[in-house]
Amino acid sequence: MAAIATVLVASACSSSSSSSGGGDSKGFALSKDGKGKKITVWLMEDAQKGWPDVVEAAKKEFTAQTGAEVDIQWQTWTNYTTKLDTALAAAGGPDALELGNTQVAKYIEAGSFADLTGVKSQFDNSDKWLDSLAASGQSPDGSKTYAVPYYAGARVLIYRKDLFEAAGVAQAPTTLAELKDALTKVKAANANVPNFSALYMPGQNWYSAVSFGAGQFGVKGVIAKKDGEKWTGNLTDPKFIEGVKTWNDLQKEYSVGGTTTDEATQDALMAKGNIAAIIGNGWEVSSVADPKTGDPALKDKLATIALPGAAAGSPTPAFLGGSDLAVPAKAANAGLGATFLQIYTNTAQQTALAKFAIPNAKNLVAAYKAADPTNKAAGDAAEGATWFIPNSPLWSGADETALKTAFGAIASGGDAAAELKKAQETIVKDLNG
Repeated sequence: MAAIATVLVASACSSSSSSSGGGDSKGFALSKDGKGKKITVWLMEDAQKGWPDVVEAAKKEFTAQTGAEVDIQWQTWTNYTTKLDTALAAAGGPDALELGNTQVAKYIEAGSFADLTGVKSQFDNSDKWLDSLAASGQSPDGSKTYAVPYYAGARVLIYRKDLFEAAGVAQAPTTLAELKDALTKVKAANANVPNFSALYMPGQNWYSAVSFGAGQFGVKGVIAKKDGEKWTGNLTDPKFIEGVKTWNDLQKEYSVGGTTTDEATQDALMAKGNIAAIIGNGWEVSSVADPKTGDPALKDKLATIALPGAAAGSPTPAFLGGSDLAVPAKAANAGLGATFLQIYTNTAQQTALAKFAIPNAKNLVAAYKAADPTNKAAGDAAEGATWFIPNSPLWSGADETALKTAFGAIASGGDAAAELKKAQETIVKDLNG
């Protein structure tokens, strides 16, 4: 899905110093008093293309419960942040909206969203929301909720079954040791193929590199954590560095992706036939086999597994990207807007949505995995430990650039500890304003 691909990019930082959020959670209430009213809801066109029946079912139920009508205004990700800035600065905007989970912190800090803490328990499965999606909609200390998880995407290992089987790899690897063994066989079997990557992993693919670090360090505060009023970095933790060295060993041994590029073009490159495996979002299977941009002949040759970890049944933690839903603090019908979100994310609607994307709660992921065999790996990854960027409005594209630069330098032969220290200094400085 294009939505998930886009929302993995962090939004620009906010200049606001407010941390109070939008309003008093004790005074906020869901409303069913909608007779004669119409609310406006902004949703991304991904739902219009992917699960319009889910949207229509939610609209119908909302009208039955409240008497109010719903005007869904379809949005695109292009320049969406600019549109949000304008709409949230004054009254008269939407009563509920969707946004990428990397965009949320900026608006929480600015006080742009209603505080839903007091009504969180009225949302189905709120105690089982996916960890990283839930965290993205909370205050930095996790004590307040301003956005509701919507759907997610998780990175997995996408590989060519035919190439693995031809190399004598009959079973999908379940541990890093088995993965290395499999990749070694695939590499040897394709030694005569020009520019062949058993595992394409370019040096600046920081999502993959950080995942390996998280596999050793843990997912809490994997890049940085807030200690009181200050952020401190964890990139120089010895366990994190150990994980990064595992990533570096893999990219040196099995990838010809280079050290100055990231994963942006990997789907198209895999479609050319000289890549046996990539690490990407589950939906990238469709991209690799897309008739317009990829090779449809690969459709039945691709498979996915959760990226193996040190032990069987313990995959490497995946970055979890996706979308959240929120109620603008200045919405004219905030209570009704929240009620629509309550209905739109209830168990019935999320189970229906699970045919198309990872739903917002761990107890519903089984429905996603059951919808298609290729969904299992991404579903398993989402159910497990996942990580997310520091939940701060001051996280910016510059911080991602610092990570890309650091991992590119490491892939080029630089000292991991020294390069990660440079990146950490940049990131901590930014996070602390």
